[in-house]
Amino acid sequence: MTVPEWVQDSIFYQIFPDRFANGDLENDPPNVHAWGSPPTVRGFQGGDLQGILDRFDYLLDLGVNALYLNPIFQATSNHRYNTTDYFRIDPKLGDLPLFHTLLKRAHQNGMRVILDGVFNHCGRGFFAFNDVLENEADSPYRDWFHIRRFPLNAYTRGRARNYEAWWGIKSLPKFNTGHPQVRRYLLNVARYWIEQGADGWRLDVPNEIADPDFWAEFRGVVRAANQDAYLLGEIWELEPGWVGEAGFDGLMNYPVRRAILGLLGPNGDPLSTFAKRLEVIREAYPASHLHVHYVPLGSHDTERLFTALDQDSTRVMLAYALLFFFPGAPAIFAGDEIGLAGGRDPDCRQAFPWDETRWRLDLRRWVQQLIAARKAHPALRRGTFDVVQATDLGHGLFVRRLPSEQAFLALNLSSVPAEIELPASPAPYRDILEGGSIERQAGKTRVRLAPKTARLVATEAPGEL
Repeated sequence: MTVPEWVQDSIFYQIFPDRFANGDLENDPPNVHAWGSPPTVRGFQGGDLQGILDRFDYLLDLGVNALYLNPIFQATSNHRYNTTDYFRIDPKLGDLPLFHTLLKRAHQNGMRVILDGVFNHCGRGFFAFNDVLENEADSPYRDWFHIRRFPLNAYTRGRARNYEAWWGIKSLPKFNTGHPQVRRYLLNVARYWIEQGADGWRLDVPNEIADPDFWAEFRGVVRAANQDAYLLGEIWELEPGWVGEAGFDGLMNYPVRRAILGLLGPNGDPLSTFAKRLEVIREAYPASHLHVHYVPLGSHDTERLFTALDQDSTRVMLAYALLFFFPGAPAIFAGDEIGLAGGRDPDCRQAFPWDETRWRLDLRRWVQQLIAARKAHPALRRGTFDVVQATDLGHGLFVRRLPSEQAFLALNLSSVPAEIELPASPAPYRDILEGGSIERQAGKTRVRLAPKTARLVATEAPGEL
């Protein structure tokens, strides 16, 4: 099985469309909330596709080269996971020509765009479910869903009891994907947006679709439309069975996030424990899939990175160093790169503050440096990964290897300065971020690290471990 080559060279940027930038005031709802007001479950703040276009230079300056957009199809909520029309851009976001303009701008700048596909469930306003609500047992679409009995009571308080819904939430009726007409409809949606120019799909809660051959058929349809399209599954745990011909190219590698937060969070796991967790993740997946996982430190479903690490910029910077060093496509949730704080949903879905005086510029510069380093050094994107050293003193050394290059991440989590010896190499080591060679002393090369810091170094020739 082949996976899209471009993914392992990607740095993703996740955009929650209603909260990134408001570029067109004309499509705002009349009761739009003020930009930057506390996020709520129902309120809109006016972000749209034009806003992404207007701020495209910001994305280019940051250096990202792939976008993941949360749902953009017509829906009644600000998150749009309750789709009412899968073939229409939500008018509050724009329209199809504007979407094409965004894709053109992205592709002209070497940037890919993947869309959020919600195929396990829809919204109550979806035409087929609406027909069931109107006609009940006489609806031609009753078998499109899992109906237990009528009336459905879709708008009364409490959990859904008369029909299946995602987590019992009445506004999210679950599709019967085993029904041929439902499957045909959803596969047509999958094909249509790839044909419109999208570069792949991030698939929402795919493990809740029980039909065993649905995703294999989905893959076939998408790949027939674009052999280079990326299929990303929202799987939260270590589950290698979800990659391959019957599943996805990569998964949202939340286990890496948990390992990094466990290391740098308030409980402070030993570095040796962290290293073992990374090795377990590495060994769980074939290398081709490991290198195209989407690796987040935060998302619209988690508390913000800055909040998770107690608003400590030093620890956030260490987290990003680890993220950009581990195999897979590193992913930034819009706002995390400037230190935006926020708890769990809906607080993590705050509007992007475009007032630069509110940004933590040192953090953004650090992320920019890591992005540039990853682009400049193939070993950071495509090399194998190994743990060289992980001590209980908090000293770590990790390596990414290619035949032509080795890159090392040296880590000092202790509260005192440290020196870490690098493996012997016939070629000199270079500091990736600061430039310049690292001098040998008495035939050995050591990197000096201040407390709570990381350094990236590389050498052109393989070292001897």
